[in-house]
This record gives sequence, structure tokens and C-alpha cells, in this order.
Amino acid sequence: MNAVRHLCSSMALAAILGSGCAVPHGQPTKGSEVPAPNEVLDFATLYAQNCAACHGVEGRGGAAIALSNPVYLAIADDAAIRKTIANGVRGTAMPAFAESAGGMLTDAQIDAITKGIRSRWSQQGVLDAGAPPYAPKASGDAHRGEVAYKTYCESCHGPGGAGGRKGSAITDDSFLALVSDQGLRTIVITGRPELGAPDWRGNVPGKPMSDQEIADVVAWLASRRAQYPGQPYSASNYTQH
Repeated sequence: MNAVRHLCSSMALAAILGSGCAVPHGQPTKGSEVPAPNEVLDFATLYAQNCAACHGVEGRGGAAIALSNPVYLAIADDAAIRKTIANGVRGTAMPAFAESAGGMLTDAQIDAITKGIRSRWSQQGVLDAGAPPYAPKASGDAHRGEVAYKTYCESCHGPGGAGGRKGSAITDDSFLALVSDQGLRTIVITGRPELGAPDWRGNVPGKPMSDQEIADVVAWLASRRAQYPGQPYSASNYTQH
């Protein structure tokens, strides 16, 4: 019996020593190395580390728009999304992530985020052929925009955009200083479903906004933007509730 035990112990020891000799001393085993930050191409990891803080978990929205909104993904093509990720939006809270623009992500990582957003959250057949385009085709007029605002937006966002019972203050200096004209247009078209705000078709039942009306409302909102944003903001654009 003792001989059998001795033999088994010897075999186990030999197996351990043999496995140890298979890997050179100090060499990491296969799969144990952590990839360098610029080698990570997993969408979930990249999104969580770079996007979720503003756009929310699973793209459901937060301080910034919901990227999982299928209406947004139907009007914004991959080129537009990739450009925004890579270069950011000057003068807003959206930073540039591309290494070439001062960020920390490689071209391959930006491609992985762009493709991941599309593959995970887009839906076919969301919009018909009459949907407004992502970028405006014509300039807006602030005077017409004020009229359009009263028709489509005032019931939620209040007179002059100062806020209402259903919607936030959208002429607040702080808000306008942190959002671009294209950002305003995107919100008007896609809405903020995570906040209960409808897209361009749902402000007035049976009467979707035209592309020109969208451009006009954006022009009116832009006209309310402080020329030199900073502290203190003007009190004329925003009434606290």
C-alpha cells in the first residue's frame, strides 16, 4: 500500500514539474496577458469606457442623446456617426476620441464603436421616404422659427422655451452653450424618447414638422444662444421654476 502511495505521489509531482517546464521561467501563460488599451476592439468594453457616461448604459441616453434610438440611427449614417466620434463637436461637451484629433482611440477602435452601435440598435423600416435628412438642405429663418416653435414645441417647453410642466428649458444659456446647431436639429427630428419627448412626427397629432420648419426652429433656438457664454449667464433667456 505504501508503495502504491509513493508511486502516485511521484507521478503527481512529475506532472507538476512537467507542466512547469513547458513554460519558460517568467514567461506569461497563454491567455494571461491583458491587452494594451489600444488593442481592445470589443464593442461592449469600448462603449462602457468611452460612451456610456454620457449616452447611457446600452445607449439608453443620459446627459446626451440615446444612441439606441432607432430614429436617430435611421437618419444618421455611419460616416456621420464616425466623424462625430473621431473629431468630436467643437464648442460642445462631445470630445474628440481619435488619436489624430488628440484622443486615445485608434481608427480600428472607432470603427468598432460605429459598427457596434449600428449592429446592436438599428431597426429596419423605421422611417419612410419622406423623413427629414440628418443635415439641413436649406437655411432656417429665426422669425418663422418662432412661429413654428409656438405651434410644435411651446405646449411642452413653455413660452419662449423657458420650460413648462412637461419639458425642460431649451433656451437656457447653459444648454444652448453646450449643444451645436446640428445637435439641436437631431433632437428636434429624433426626439428624446428616454425623456418622453416625441420625434418630429408627434408634437402635433397628424401634423409632422416639415424639413423647413425644423430648420426654422433650430435657427430660432440658435438665435437665443449667448454670444459669449460664461458666468454670469443672462437672466433674459431663462426663468427658474
